[in-house]
Amino acid sequence: MRVTSKGQVTIPLEVREKLGIRPHSDVEFVIEGNLVYVRKVEGPMGHGAAIVERMRRKATIRMTTDEIMALTRGEE
Repeated sequence: MRVTSKGQVTIPLEVREKLGIRPHSDVEFVIEGNLVYVRKVEGPMGHGAAIVERMRRKATIRMTTDEIMALTRGEE
């Protein structure tokens, strides 16, 4: 594996799948001696939270909480 001029490397697909690393996942580098580990960051900004954050303020229709609840319950 080669490092680009920007300091980037490609994480192999097998590693991404095993660790659950998807686009926009956060990873961190851990240095122990002359070894470097890449670790997926777990926390409040997991995959679902990241999707919600990207969607925030994208709605085109304004609804109250009561209207949303009625819609999800199938009420008219």
